[in-house]
Amino acid sequence: SPQARSKKRSRRHQRFMARRAVLEQKGLLSPHRHPGSQSPQAGLEAHTELTESCDKVPKAKQSVSSSLSPSASPDSIARHHSVLLSQGNGSSGRVRTSSLVLRPGKYVAIDCEMVGTGPQGKLSELARCSVVNYEGDVIYDKYVRPELPIVDYRTRWSGITKQHMKNAIPFKAAQAEILKILKDKIVVGHAIHNDFQALKYFHPKDRTRDTSQSPALKKRAGLPIRANVSLKNLARHLLHKKIQEGRKGHSSVEDAQTAMELYRLVEVQWEKELAHSLPPRPPSPVTDPAADSSQYLDDQYWPTELMASSL
Repeated sequence: SPQARSKKRSRRHQRFMARRAVLEQKGLLSPHRHPGSQSPQAGLEAHTELTESCDKVPKAKQSVSSSLSPSASPDSIARHHSVLLSQGNGSSGRVRTSSLVLRPGKYVAIDCEMVGTGPQGKLSELARCSVVNYEGDVIYDKYVRPELPIVDYRTRWSGITKQHMKNAIPFKAAQAEILKILKDKIVVGHAIHNDFQALKYFHPKDRTRDTSQSPALKKRAGLPIRANVSLKNLARHLLHKKIQEGRKGHSSVEDAQTAMELYRLVEVQWEKELAHSLPPRPPSPVTDPAADSSQYLDDQYWPTELMASSL
């Protein structure tokens, strides 16, 4: 009946006004003016402001912030790269700052040097591990004593000598320290499966960036996509620097820093391609923008915390 509908509208209006007061207290809406002090147009603007404020609350998760939470997943990071690219319209200035927005603390690069143990020294065991951050600063660099006796120091390639083993730490201790650093990080390296094998560790594939497998790097260097390319050649072609020179062996610090430099060279393209290869996210439940303003009075369109605070 008309009387019942009138009472229902009245109750809705009361809830509407109560929740408006909550929004005003939270600073989400400008204070309510008395009806006599505003024009019809102003009243319409106030109503629009309220509905927009109400609409923004349940949609907060949809907005793209300039930073991600510390627990952001690699999927989220990759997608955020893609969003920044689309917002920047290809602008190099906007694109090149994307990594800084995405917290470079999520990225590290690693390189390990191995020595030979076991029969005829054919087993490879960890003897040195270096980890650098996004800027190339060393955050870990220690010599490691293998679990088996060393048969071949492989000094020409590893740079390891008997002298280095005097102050080396046991493998188990080093492993625990290194894995603590790698936890929840995106790890960059060259032929990085060898490093993980030496650590007796498996890092999630979606958090691994192997510069030996990057088509973007090979294309940029003018090399065949399927070619096995060394870190030394990539550094020469793309960074115009010489590494792994002489007979004193490789420097795991220098190799880790070089891998990170190479990654940063094609980072945006790499992450964009990764984002496009990820499965689509399930749609978020959002308010239908076509709903008329009277529907905002219904409880289903209000966040739980606002409903609780208005009771």
